[in-house]
Amino acid sequence: MALPYAIPPIGYGPGSQPDGEDGLAYMAMPSGMRTYEAHLPEIDDPERAGPAIAFLKEVHQALTNAEPGETMSLSLDGLEAGTRALIDETLGEGEVSVVVEAPAGRIEIQEARLAGVWRVRGGAGAAARERIEIAAFPRGALLRAFPREWSVDVDGTARLPGVVNAPALLAEILHKSRARGADDLPHVINLTLLPVTPEDIAALETRLGRGGVVILSRGYGNCRIEATALRDVWRVRYFNSSDTLILDTIEIVDIPAVACAAPEDLADSAARLVDILETVG
Repeated sequence: MALPYAIPPIGYGPGSQPDGEDGLAYMAMPSGMRTYEAHLPEIDDPERAGPAIAFLKEVHQALTNAEPGETMSLSLDGLEAGTRALIDETLGEGEVSVVVEAPAGRIEIQEARLAGVWRVRGGAGAAARERIEIAAFPRGALLRAFPREWSVDVDGTARLPGVVNAPALLAEILHKSRARGADDLPHVINLTLLPVTPEDIAALETRLGRGGVVILSRGYGNCRIEATALRDVWRVRYFNSSDTLILDTIEIVDIPAVACAAPEDLADSAARLVDILETVG
């Protein structure tokens, strides 16, 4: 006769099993996302703040007139130290920083709290120059990202010990890089999901070389973007808050989108700068 209820097997049921200390080990995901916070500088003397406010109005005008693919540049040279300090305090530091290593010298670029507004520093001593650029990404960094010529030895890579898939990946990267057109969509190779050996990764790094630009984006976790020596080829790696690599990719594109301000970002920055100017001006 069928019973109207199920009898659990002996030895099973709530409390019958030992509490294991070892549960599933999940990789920590990025945390602590940064969000925009307006910073209003303290102005003791409105008259002395005039040059800084006038410069910020120029920044706002450039943001308002910004067009995709264009760069507007405003020199900070010639401004007094107090004026520069007030501009620095108002613009602050955003999520993206860039280092450019060029034959002519090192260039340091820092995005402001206002997306699409970049502070560019180059030179040293008396030759030091500073400017504010308004753009999706600073054009000067892109012009110095890649060497004129770079050759990749695919056949030689296949003979390296421990290498399995690097030659095929290099052939794909070379083909996509050479065939790329100005309006082509990004081509992304996700190394995290591919069966690659440590020797494959080392061979890719050696054969692709290093370009002149390193970008760090600190939005949701950290993203490190490095130009290779092959034109339009970037190594893009994402790390969680514990600095553990969670995604490793190669992007064939003029500049990875994660480093850029979108057109709507520049429009938002223009609106936010208006609010700041209305408060301090």
